Amino acid sequence: MEEFDYIVVGGGSAGCIVASRLADDARLKILLLESGPSAEEHPETLVAAGYKEAFINDAVMGERFSVPQVHSARQRVFAGTGTVLGGSGSVNGMVYTRGAREDYAEWPKGWQWDEIQEEFQAIEKTLRPHQRPATNWTEACIASAEQNGFTRKRDLNDGDMHNAIGYEWMSYEGEERRSSYVAFMKDVGPRPNLTVITGAHVHRIVFNAAKRARAVEFEHEGALKRASAVTEIILSAGALETPKILMLSGVGPSEHLRAFGIPVVADRPSVGEGLHDHPNVPVFFKTKAEIDCFYPQVYSFFRTNEDSDLPKSQSDTCYVYWPAPSAMRQMMQRMLPPMVVPNSLYGPRSRQIVRSLVGAAFKIGAIQRFTDQMFGVILILGKPKSRGTLRLESADARAQASIDPAYYSHPEDLHTMVKGVRIARAIGSSNGLAAWNVKELMPGKRVNSDESIANYIRRNTITTYHFAGTCGMGTLERDAVDPELRLRGVSGLRIADASAIPWTPVSALNAPSMLIGYRASELILNGATLS
Repeated sequence: MEEFDYIVVGGGSAGCIVASRLADDARLKILLLESGPSAEEHPETLVAAGYKEAFINDAVMGERFSVPQVHSARQRVFAGTGTVLGGSGSVNGMVYTRGAREDYAEWPKGWQWDEIQEEFQAIEKTLRPHQRPATNWTEACIASAEQNGFTRKRDLNDGDMHNAIGYEWMSYEGEERRSSYVAFMKDVGPRPNLTVITGAHVHRIVFNAAKRARAVEFEHEGALKRASAVTEIILSAGALETPKILMLSGVGPSEHLRAFGIPVVADRPSVGEGLHDHPNVPVFFKTKAEIDCFYPQVYSFFRTNEDSDLPKSQSDTCYVYWPAPSAMRQMMQRMLPPMVVPNSLYGPRSRQIVRSLVGAAFKIGAIQRFTDQMFGVILILGKPKSRGTLRLESADARAQASIDPAYYSHPEDLHTMVKGVRIARAIGSSNGLAAWNVKELMPGKRVNSDESIANYIRRNTITTYHFAGTCGMGTLERDAVDPELRLRGVSGLRIADASAIPWTPVSALNAPSMLIGYRASELILNGATLS
């Protein structure tokens, strides 16, 4: 059993920052465990244009599914996330958005908007995000949105996202993707005090009799191994894996753990509670000209539901202007197989057959030309009130957890989405896009009543891969994590990933996840508190 000062579990957007910054202190010995492969084994994770191929690479995009969604047509929603160094930041669309000032008012003291700006600036100094250049189509989208109550902004990272539209900052530079792995680890190079083990599947955290986290048990190259931590273990495995590891380790709802024969270390009912996500639904359009854009670079934020009790200046939805030529084939190859293959027959072979058929279809000129003239206004519910759970299905560390984001279990969420579909279709059909001769494809003009739109939403909802909240941070004893990211009920263990987010920002979660990783490293290195 090798000994380290700190062990970081999970080499994603937050974990890479934690491990790298701790390793900046040459006196410390750091271990980073990542379940997936190295990014270098899959070069598409290191180049900006490779995001669409990474999306369908099962080696770097782990495949999971939710339980049937009671309020969303009993769908089993795809819940995959990045499983490679850099995590989802190595496979996503590279959007880098801090969020809104109002978002952080929902977080504990010490995490308010004015209290986190130095960390964001430090991250961005290393990450060096860029905005992509305008195209004719993106400018037409912005003009059309302006005709529907949106205001064009140069910078969507200044905290004011109320009814705003503009070009997103994106984690790339030249032809290179700049994930947290690239920016904080690859650029720095190997360090003798930082050990990185990929292909390491963590089974559990080992606690001593005083409930102090002392070691990590993990499977690597077919053998079960153990590494000990002198000071702390930092869990950065993500909102769908961190609570699972905790429960396998005996930290979670005691009755649930006993049902699987897991000895209880600490009864923490909040572990695995509070799961939420940004559900989205597309409104698709056809044009008479080819779309001259290949990245989802234009985003807008809007207060769609004026009846909500959110602050009046808080946008509650996001509208993404998605060019189909960018990744329609890959989206179909990823999302279609589980929709058309029965559960009993679904697996790697059946999945690959469907993907091959989709690939062949896109070689047909007419289909490719149709795709080249297609775009979507993707409606994302940015401030969901629905909350679900993550629970074990087995004591086997290899088994998937039971994932239930409980989409639309709060009735306000579906009400907001119905209003949002109307706004999305208005944007696509406004005069700003008139020169493109736009025609609505989905849901189509026949879907016009509130109930028919709601049914369309229930049947077509997918994830935006923004899972959060399963070890929510707060000041109350019942909250899983305190404002210093320490897991309550035990010692020597911190949570540094999106599972600690109490309520998601209206924006994408990659930047907030990096913030949590950066802040975790600060708290550890400085021995400081936020109180």
